Amino acid sequence: MPPGLSAAEAIQTIRAALKALEPRPAVRAKRAQASGTARIHVDGAARGNPGPAGVGVLIIGPDGQVAERIHRSIGEATNNVAEYRALLLALERAQALGYTDLEVFSDSELLVRQLQGRYQVKHPALRKLHTMVRDRVGAFSRFDIQHVPREQNADADALANLGIEEGYRPGRRGREPDGIGGAG
Repeated sequence: MPPGLSAAEAIQTIRAALKALEPRPAVRAKRAQASGTARIHVDGAARGNPGPAGVGVLIIGPDGQVAERIHRSIGEATNNVAEYRALLLALERAQALGYTDLEVFSDSELLVRQLQGRYQVKHPALRKLHTMVRDRVGAFSRFDIQHVPREQNADADALANLGIEEGYRPGRRGREPDGIGGAG
């Protein structure tokens, strides 16, 4: 959050920026063409570990236009669970939009390296989510996931934080997750 801004002002600034960039509803409902690669930025965030968590997804179609911006609260979760659940949501939406070739970007080194087989998946909750992602990836002709610096994932990060804010109620803990990607 920029210095000098209250949480409410920061949320209002993020909402205004996202609203200005929103595609028209007709663009959202349009089914994707099968040719070309969709570029997807995902991020999961938690305040506390575990704590109130949210996911953010930015889907850019093969034409370079934003197809969807998604933010959701997922209840109480760790940051790593939130990262996996953001990816699961992205895969669900990409499939619904008809995309077959995906290039996914995440600032979570753990998520990317685990999916590339470079890191082991040790935590039981992550094992389940990892399996779910692997199963969903099979629906696509091409799936590539890359680690990017946080600065290159700023839009998805802002969406994930907006998801946290929308689900957060002071003094309210143990909120039920919305079901995205299973365990939360």
